[in-house]
Amino acid sequence: FKAKNGHCNVFKNDKQNKSLGQWVNTQRVLYKRNVLSSDRKQQLNSICFIWDSQENAWNKHFNQLCAFKAQKGHCNVPQSDAKNKSLGLWVRRQRAYYKKNALS
Repeated sequence: FKAKNGHCNVFKNDKQNKSLGQWVNTQRVLYKRNVLSSDRKQQLNSICFIWDSQENAWNKHFNQLCAFKAQKGHCNVPQSDAKNKSLGLWVRRQRAYYKKNALS
């Protein structure tokens, strides 16, 4: 999967890789419960395994926002721009969470 896709972020409901997605989810659950052996953690870390896909997605969007700001000088990402649609939606959600005092 990593050789083909360039990452190890297989989703639990991945239709093309259902069995692998479920296995990856199980590894994440075991890791969060602190019952995954250190050998397995080390093996998965060696291939840049993503332990928290939500945190990974947040960091990816944050880095995109930093690049956008460096280029444009502001963080007002238009949602109508097809190139930045995903980033614009993410920024909108972050602002909504901020207004609800729900940013972690």
